[in-house]
Amino acid sequence: MTEESPIVETEGETVGEAKWMALRELERRYPGLAREAVSFQVVSEGERGLLGVGTSPARVVASLDLSVVPAEPGERAPGAEGDHAALVRELLDEIAAALGASCRAEVVDHGDTISASLTGSDVAVLIGKHGKTIDAIQYVAGAAVATASGDAAPRVTVDAAGYRDRREARLVDLADRSAAEVLRSGLTVRLEPMTSVERKIVHVHLKDSGGIATHSEGDEPNRYVVISPAEPR
Repeated sequence: MTEESPIVETEGETVGEAKWMALRELERRYPGLAREAVSFQVVSEGERGLLGVGTSPARVVASLDLSVVPAEPGERAPGAEGDHAALVRELLDEIAAALGASCRAEVVDHGDTISASLTGSDVAVLIGKHGKTIDAIQYVAGAAVATASGDAAPRVTVDAAGYRDRREARLVDLADRSAAEVLRSGLTVRLEPMTSVERKIVHVHLKDSGGIATHSEGDEPNRYVVISPAEPR
């Protein structure tokens, strides 16, 4: 019997963000998956209201073809991936120097993804308030690789001293406590302003929670998550 292809459905403020969330979920389930084995179906491109209010999320369904065998650990296509990693390392070194931060960049090339981690005594400068600086650094690094590579560009993630895992854990805890308060009191809870990536962590974590609903309000950079009692069906 042929094993059924894994399927995940995700939401994002844009189609690109929804695809990113789907890839992340599949990578968690199947470490080392070949990116070319994932295909996407766009369910909804989302709609944005006036000033961003009343946004309906973009939705995609991602399917993983298990017949595509991932590369062995450490295996690399000649040339391109090594060049990508070198570009990311050089860019991170330049950014750290420009910000006056003493740190070391560790870059790992997985082929379809490049992960970079910054360590050192000055990493707080590179993280910034609520991770806004590290998010900006990740965006710049990803854009640089995309410009150099075109359509075949690997996805780039940049972290500093494990900040992203710690921040995600705190956001999940905050989401759980806030959802419990909504269920207990029947009142709406508004969280602190967050980046789009952080808001998505909260939305995704609570999307299957019974009795509550979440959406985002406000304008960037002060946009925040609202957790409210779900309307009766």
